[in-house]
Amino acid sequence: MSEWKFERDAIAAFRFVRCGFDAGTGEATLVYAFDDGPELVERITIPGAPFALDAVRRAAVERALRLLHLIAGVSYYKAAVPAEIRVESHAIDADTAALLTAIYENGLGEFAYRNGLSLRGKIRFPASDAGAQKPSPARGGLGGEGVEAETPGEHHPHPGPPPEGEGARAGGRGARALVAIGGGKDSLVSIEALRAAGVDQTVAWIGSSQLIRACAERTGLPTLNIGRQLAPELFEYNRQGAYNGHIPVTAVNSAILVLAALLHGHDQVVFSNERSASYGSLIPGTGEVNHQWSKGWDFERAFGEYVERHVAGGLHYYSLLRPWSELAVARAFARLDRYDAHFSSCNRNFHILGERPASRWCGQCPKCHFVFLALAPFMPKPRLVAIFGRNLLDEPALAPAFDALIEYRDHKPFECVGEGRESRAAFMTLAQSPAWREDALVARFAREIAPQLAVHPRAGDGLDLASLLPASDTHRIPGDLWGRIRAHLGA
Repeated sequence: MSEWKFERDAIAAFRFVRCGFDAGTGEATLVYAFDDGPELVERITIPGAPFALDAVRRAAVERALRLLHLIAGVSYYKAAVPAEIRVESHAIDADTAALLTAIYENGLGEFAYRNGLSLRGKIRFPASDAGAQKPSPARGGLGGEGVEAETPGEHHPHPGPPPEGEGARAGGRGARALVAIGGGKDSLVSIEALRAAGVDQTVAWIGSSQLIRACAERTGLPTLNIGRQLAPELFEYNRQGAYNGHIPVTAVNSAILVLAALLHGHDQVVFSNERSASYGSLIPGTGEVNHQWSKGWDFERAFGEYVERHVAGGLHYYSLLRPWSELAVARAFARLDRYDAHFSSCNRNFHILGERPASRWCGQCPKCHFVFLALAPFMPKPRLVAIFGRNLLDEPALAPAFDALIEYRDHKPFECVGEGRESRAAFMTLAQSPAWREDALVARFAREIAPQLAVHPRAGDGLDLASLLPASDTHRIPGDLWGRIRAHLGA
């Protein structure tokens, strides 16, 4: 085993070896391997151990663990993208294989594009009837009811998710939500909206970011900091020529929080992905590549339905911000001021490796540029400039970066930013604002770009900012919560 060497193009198979969970320590182990190479062991640590699990909850935790094992494998599979995938830990059914294929194909879309690979139709998870997991009943909670013990190899019809608005705990005041917090404006808007709606919540994050911890503590709510330790061999493989690039990290984090929710007795897992996450970058000659596919509606719907049908019928997964645009979320955040000195949407703060900015905002990445632009129509200029420490719209050198945001002479950046029409609408609004219209990039937009939009109907769509603010009806927010959240965020 010690003589095995990572040779990317010679690897034939990626193996899901096994997974396990120790209720006494709260540690989940996820084990993978390439061919007959060394085992790659990832460790997830969920605080709160020891966990007392009855048979019902233990079965649900086992199903969630298996799902996490399969989804988290994307971090390792991408190192060589071999033709064969082997699931040795347990058999999987057709529904599971379909979900995984969608996650790997779409979630690795940017990775494939940047590495010159074609993964469509080449990712095949081995499905068998024997792998059918017994789903939870559609009704019921998570503690001693609603999740039946699994009988290996037994196949049953799949009940659908609970009817819209069913049950006091679906989204009402008896619900217990585990809410993902990322340190940026979106999750903070969700947290405050849920607080206003009277939903009991715990804010959770994965990893050791001090910035996220500071934001979480600032909420004054209970917190849950989950540890994730990647297999150290993966970094060595990268040095030896492994493929590298973007993975669907929200899919992985979603699976981790589903497991944590079951262990801690929450019946909701809540993310904060708005509707623009469903739209990717249009690449000439390639088509659409979505950097944030696992933040989009297709993933949310497929994953949420799978969890209810195959993992725990009483556990509801959804994004609270799905009905709204980035601009609508920015408007909601601008009403808050308790997080001005704590939040950051600059992704350079959250890189696993490499340098991080000295301040909370680097001012150079697409996220910094977009968040500044999105907040500008709704926030007093002195407040916004104080948050960033500079006026990004008065720096001529940043013109190409903002051009990409509005999809002018470039495609939308591979980042979690809003649609091009949102950025164009924000610029159009600022061009009419006495506070902003003299700034270099706003004046340039009005002088050089706005006249071109008028003669290109598609590019000019949605330039009225107000038309981008109303909520859509596409979401998984529980029916008894939806009305309160809509009133709060739409005000």
